[in-house]
Amino acid sequence: MIVDDSLTVRTIFKRMVESDKGLAVVATASSAERAIAQLRTTGVDVILLDLEMPGMGGLDALPAILQIAENAQVLVVSSLTEDGAEHTMTALSMGAADTMLKPRPGGFNEDYRSQLLAKIRALGHTSPDDQTVSERTNKVAAGERVLRGKKRPKVIAVGASTGGIHALNIMLRNLPPSLDLPILVTQHLPQSFIPVFARQIEMASARRTIIADDGVEIHPGEVTIATGHSHLTVRRVGDRFICKASSEPAASGCMPSVDPMLASLSSAYDGHVLAIILSGMGRDGLDGARALVSNGGTIFAQNAETSAVWGMPGAVAKEGLTSLVASPDELAAAIVEEALAAASK
Repeated sequence: MIVDDSLTVRTIFKRMVESDKGLAVVATASSAERAIAQLRTTGVDVILLDLEMPGMGGLDALPAILQIAENAQVLVVSSLTEDGAEHTMTALSMGAADTMLKPRPGGFNEDYRSQLLAKIRALGHTSPDDQTVSERTNKVAAGERVLRGKKRPKVIAVGASTGGIHALNIMLRNLPPSLDLPILVTQHLPQSFIPVFARQIEMASARRTIIADDGVEIHPGEVTIATGHSHLTVRRVGDRFICKASSEPAASGCMPSVDPMLASLSSAYDGHVLAIILSGMGRDGLDGARALVSNGGTIFAQNAETSAVWGMPGAVAKEGLTSLVASPDELAAAIVEEALAAASK
């Protein structure tokens, strides 16, 4: 379903989507109110949602859309303005799966079409094999003891992409203030969204949140997030841990990438790292997870049932690198358990 108040935009998106023979536009709506009405009788897999529309608006309508179309994924089409970033980040924290910037006139080109279709295909794809692997490796659901790495964590690292912001917010809200391990986050986002993202994470976590510019020091009880234009890597200088912004190309092609963060933390903290891989497209984080596990670290991953896209967490789970595969709130409980076990040593 395409929801946008501009007839021109709806027409362009419809043409782009239907250029892929495997996709079909089943409905279009010029307002959020009309979209909600149509969703009561029309089944959809993916909803392209404009937030800035007359009347109710996409952001106000999002809770109803998510409730009525509970099995659909929402792709927010956002403007380039500061207000657009604020609204988009709010939508992502509420449960929208992903975002694409709405280009200026003339920007609806072939590259934009390819990116749009890739996101739609990923959001609309579900695999029975993913569900089976997720269920088999979900120790919480099975009532089993969480398997731990050889080394107790001194830092927590989180990697996320599509659908990960909603999961990250849930997880952080369930961590008590008494948990004072530093938390590092690499989230795939456009650079213009990072300051808004940092403010959102600070509110959700009730922790001071800073952006990992070159030279920023890692402190207990704080959240440090990757910039949108560089990888978050860490080096040890005596007893201090210092962020080093890196723009070296990553194997995943992502900027920022989860892999350099995990690899550098494995080295700087000698494997005393707990990494959590949340919902996201692709396999970013897999190489870093391999390096971390081989050095005694621990990997948790979000389960397929709660992920918008089980690409990143599925990759580490399928390779047998995870000690736990679970929902965001269950991951939070396991993080607390792991931190308490580390503190008792």
